[in-house]
Amino acid sequence: QVQLVESGGGLVQAGGSLRLSCAASGGTFSNYGMGWFRQAPGAGREFIAAITGSGGVTYYADSVKGRFTISRDNARNTVYLQINSLKNEDTAVYYCAAVRNWALVGRTVSDYDYWGQGTQVTVSS
Repeated sequence: QVQLVESGGGLVQAGGSLRLSCAASGGTFSNYGMGWFRQAPGAGREFIAAITGSGGVTYYADSVKGRFTISRDNARNTVYLQINSLKNEDTAVYYCAAVRNWALVGRTVSDYDYWGQGTQVTVSS
């Protein structure tokens, strides 16, 4: 059983940057593919980015390509999401997720086995 804890959210002005972190415990971190999702008020959970266990392959939603970067540090059991040029529409709760197969990182909620509690990102104009 893997436990995931997100941090790094907050209130930021449009155009600013944030780095979200997700610390994992309870398993061998490199065995898990990791993903980031977000959920805005009244909306479904949206895929943002994913990364394989070694960090060698990454995937992004078209809507965030060029502004968001996913990375991981397996020595620290942590996955990161760097967000640049923040926009009002980036306001959401951001969740990290883990899948038990390090290579099979998907783009839907059902592709993942474990979820964190989320961290709020609010962008002000």
